[in-house]
Amino acid sequence: MLSIAICEDENYFSDHIRKLLDRYLKQKNMAASVRSYVRGEELLDADENPDIILMDIELPGINGMDIIGRLRKKGCSCQVIFITAYEKYVFQAFDVDAVHYLLKPVEEERFFSAMEKAVGRADLQGDRAILLMKQDLSTKVFIRDILYCEVFDHKIFIETICGRFSYIGTLGSLERQLSGDFFRCHRSYIVNMGHVMDWDGEVATMAGNGRIFVSRRKKQEFERRLLEVCRREGV
Repeated sequence: MLSIAICEDENYFSDHIRKLLDRYLKQKNMAASVRSYVRGEELLDADENPDIILMDIELPGINGMDIIGRLRKKGCSCQVIFITAYEKYVFQAFDVDAVHYLLKPVEEERFFSAMEKAVGRADLQGDRAILLMKQDLSTKVFIRDILYCEVFDHKIFIETICGRFSYIGTLGSLERQLSGDFFRCHRSYIVNMGHVMDWDGEVATMAGNGRIFVSRRKKQEFERRLLEVCRREGV
């Protein structure tokens, strides 16, 4: 399921973009997790790596162009559509590898065209893989096959459907490579929500019987994300 972020500080335009997005998703019979932000700093601080960002540029605080630049430096590979009233930033948009640059007011046809391109590019990343070491062998692991990740004593452990891998690193760095159904449910764990088999209100049981603790402050968001996955899969 796609994860989409809308970053727009004016309520009228935010509502308009959301309506256009809802019509696009309905027309394509596509499910997506959508979150809205008023300030770019909120997006920077969020515990997620959206697949697509619909970004205004003139925002209170740090402007949208700089926000995307910072996300790129953190390793975010999201697809970006700038939606703004100003033409002057159009060439800067190429520097941060934006998908499209739309001027307000946004027409449905142009919005749908931009979304088609963004979704297409996001789908191409759906088969992304990372190289992990196991017994001195380098193994290509598809990100979709990762069950969960944990950190212990500065070492990262990645549980996958084809075995367990480990390396020295940080969970934050790994988190920036993941997106979609991945959720950091605890300071020590990232889980693939598509592989959650059971949830008792405190502990999630994963495929393969791994048991992952969900922190109290992440519980509500965890349940929301789990419900979205269940609805998508018709559970």
